[in-house]
Amino acid sequence: MSRLPFLPARSRRLIAITLVLLVLGLGFAALQALTREIHYADVRAAARALSAWQIALALVFTAASYLALTFYDVLALRVIGRPLPWRTAALASFTSYTLSHNLGLSLLTGGSARYRIYTAAGLDGIEVARVVALASATFWAGVVAVAGVALLGHDGPVAIAGLTLDTTQAHLTGGALLVLIAALAAAAGRASAGLSIFGFSLPLPRPALLVGQIGIALIDIACASAALLVLIPGAGPALLPGFILAYALAIVAAVLTHVPGGIGVFEAVLLAMVPGDRASLFAALIAYRLIYYLLPLAVAAVLLASNEGARHRRVGRLLASARTLASSISPLVLSAATFLGGGMLLLSGSLPALHARMGALAGVLPLPFIEASHIAASLVGTGLLLLAPGLYRRLDGAFHATRLLLVAGALFSLAKGIDYEEAFVCIALAGLLQWTRGAFYRRTALTRQPLLAGWLVSVAAVVALATWAGLFAYRHVTYADDLWWRFALDGDAPRFLRATMAIAVALAGALLWRLFSPATATAVEETAAGDVEAVRAILATATRTEAMLALTGDKSFLLSPRRDAFLMYQIKGASWIVMGDPVGPVAAWAELLWALRERADREQGRILLYEASPAMLDLAIGLGLQIIKYGEEAIVDLADFAVDTPRLRSARRAGHGAARAGARLHIVPAAAVPVILDELEAVSNEWIRSKGHREKRFSLGRFDRGYLCNFDIGIVTVEGRIMAFANLWLTEGREEASIDLMRHRDDAPRGTMDFLLVQLMQWAKERGYRRFTLGMAPLAGIDGRRLAPAWAKVAALVFRHGERLYGFRGLRGYKEKFAPRWEPRYVAGPHGLALIQALRDLSRLIDQRAPTQPPRAPRAHRHPSPPQIETREGELVLAAR
Repeated sequence: MSRLPFLPARSRRLIAITLVLLVLGLGFAALQALTREIHYADVRAAARALSAWQIALALVFTAASYLALTFYDVLALRVIGRPLPWRTAALASFTSYTLSHNLGLSLLTGGSARYRIYTAAGLDGIEVARVVALASATFWAGVVAVAGVALLGHDGPVAIAGLTLDTTQAHLTGGALLVLIAALAAAAGRASAGLSIFGFSLPLPRPALLVGQIGIALIDIACASAALLVLIPGAGPALLPGFILAYALAIVAAVLTHVPGGIGVFEAVLLAMVPGDRASLFAALIAYRLIYYLLPLAVAAVLLASNEGARHRRVGRLLASARTLASSISPLVLSAATFLGGGMLLLSGSLPALHARMGALAGVLPLPFIEASHIAASLVGTGLLLLAPGLYRRLDGAFHATRLLLVAGALFSLAKGIDYEEAFVCIALAGLLQWTRGAFYRRTALTRQPLLAGWLVSVAAVVALATWAGLFAYRHVTYADDLWWRFALDGDAPRFLRATMAIAVALAGALLWRLFSPATATAVEETAAGDVEAVRAILATATRTEAMLALTGDKSFLLSPRRDAFLMYQIKGASWIVMGDPVGPVAAWAELLWALRERADREQGRILLYEASPAMLDLAIGLGLQIIKYGEEAIVDLADFAVDTPRLRSARRAGHGAARAGARLHIVPAAAVPVILDELEAVSNEWIRSKGHREKRFSLGRFDRGYLCNFDIGIVTVEGRIMAFANLWLTEGREEASIDLMRHRDDAPRGTMDFLLVQLMQWAKERGYRRFTLGMAPLAGIDGRRLAPAWAKVAALVFRHGERLYGFRGLRGYKEKFAPRWEPRYVAGPHGLALIQALRDLSRLIDQRAPTQPPRAPRAHRHPSPPQIETREGELVLAAR
């Protein structure tokens, strides 16, 4: 969807979800067509026919495959020059692949697991991205190499879904694939400098490591495919080439379609391409899902939860600190396991029960209780699907509700058909949650958590799978209206219909609950009247004019306990964005920042410090934030400011031109500003139309009558007509002076804005102000050298070549002619992908539409026409015409 930048983010997300759901629907439609002649009883019989040695071999090949997967990361870490112990790399790799295999969304699930483990081991976000890229490239090289070897080593024709390659064609195709891999390997060996794409540098392995990576990939793919092949009855050597190709294409299709876990797509491709009895192949695919996908996830959940719980108990308490737990991946794995546990209950409710167990159950429980338990188990499964994201976000309420539902799910599984296997899984999950309960420390806010596209698609996929499984199992049952109301021990199809209806009602209810729940905290929180007065009192002590942004009316405030300092922030999406440094004594800054960080964490948010000064760096590091230079602020030291110096020649000449045209500066005190607001509004609207801009928010003021009345305003007049203006930011201690809005008419004399700035600086110098700030030059002063981090290279590239986007170089060049000194300003936020998301929220916050001020007719209670401006003995006089 990145190719549709003209669409809003919400529209792009909706299109992405729609496309994935469409692919999901096509996958199940293909499954329906491919299994049309297959009966559930045949698949069940084929599954029961699997021998113990077949299952044992599949388990051995699965273990070998996952063991090989761990060496993807081991070798990738060596390539980037950051080797780690095998145990660390194995944990990251095993956890990552078990999650991405089952849920898909590899960057969100598997990438998140790798990021948490490797950053705890000392790697940064860019290094983790390099490991992921190298591991992915190794995997795909293995897929191609295995297919090439299979084709090259096969004697005889290869038939794949109606496409037949004779021996020569098969050998040529296999040879071409191997030559391609060899050519890429040779190119990688010669490229000693590595690859560089859009500022992202990727080191390439040395020939020895490259050979090792390809060898590991061959072992992995061969073992993974063998784990399925041994489950297919009668699979001989003649089937191997076609099967290998089919397996490789099924993997490609599952990954490219982004369907969670490749559900439906992976199976449809293999059923279409592998010859033989489809009932046996379908049974093998089901067993393969259990052995290669679900079993490793269960092992990962047990290992991680056991390690987490044991670690907490070693330190002598059940609830470890939030900062320590934040790096744990147990919530991620347990949320995935809970989601799949919910899917298990839904799928079980769609399939026929074992009649022997139902007969034994009938002697203990009445039929109505059995029927109710069947529906209740499906509703519990639906609830687990909905609660899984809350576990991922470490919500305490999600933990308690999930634990309760798992226990209830175990009881209902026994009561609906003595499904003790499901009951064991539910109890085991509940036990693992209990063991790691300290990880779920955030207060509950389920209605505030965002509706993630991946989660919505995953829920849809699981529900679709359960529905399709029921339709497949009962396709021989003739539908009739009274089928809904048949209650009998052998009434599996009616129970499936009722459970499906209950699931649909539960999901619809959850959706309505979300639609009618309180809005997320993206707007400004109301500030109490007493706090407003405290903020104004603290502003009187400010030493930087940036503090005046507290008066724009679009921020929330966090006050120190002594009410002598505050920080201003706003929430956008999941980002808590702090504007500038806190205002007040430096000793109070750390307590304010930690209080906001902990509040954001409880609300499932992330903190971002915007335009932080160097004085904030130590605190940002202590908060665990990633620091990026945002640009530089131009500051003029007024003690040394003299307009007749050679350094100010350009500004002086431009100002003289405006002065010769009759431009004069006047300072309108705040008390008199309401008199000229109508004319200032006309100037502002003319400037907005001329520049094609719209009002910004948060990081600067906008034309708002109430806001402007807080400040003195400098105006430039020509023959009594206001041609330009700027509102003044002035600290009471006279440490700093600055301006915010700076706007002019189209017919203002050339050089008017230079004249205004120079005159204001001289005015501030005469009144004892120490410095005058000209504001930020974004991306200025960032050096994108070869060894600089990727973000610095991208920033330097945009600064040099992004003039059409913003005018970065032009803005710095304009401020440079006033001979300022440049001070760095920074952005500090979470590491990795979360920082990009926070910066996106910041951009949306600043660019959020503010109602522009259209030209207005003069109001009766104001002056009926613009005021005449005169000067008498050096004082400003405002008189109505």
